[in-house]
Amino acid sequence: MKPILMALAAASALALPIAVLAQTDAALTRAQVRAELEQLEQAGYYPGRGEDPGYPAAIQAAEARVSSRNDATGYGGAMSGASATGARAVMRPASAQEMKQIYFGGQ
Repeated sequence: MKPILMALAAASALALPIAVLAQTDAALTRAQVRAELEQLEQAGYYPGRGEDPGYPAAIQAAEARVSSRNDATGYGGAMSGASATGARAVMRPASAQEMKQIYFGGQ
């Protein structure tokens, strides 16, 4: 009987950290996702367009409009911040002379 109690104690000791790390926040429900999609559609975004080359800009603009509507009603926090990127690096293939310098030490 004692080995069974030891095994039970070991199993419960190993299960305790797993229970502590379990996520408590719930995922969005289907109704919440549907409501968000309806808000985006009312703001001018249409997900049924298919392959849209302006996708990132269109969804971001619609989200900004929804956010400004929500901020006007007192819902949500203030949006602030900026984003900037650098210029694209222009690269060209190495010439034969440059390849020799790279692989053969400049010979």
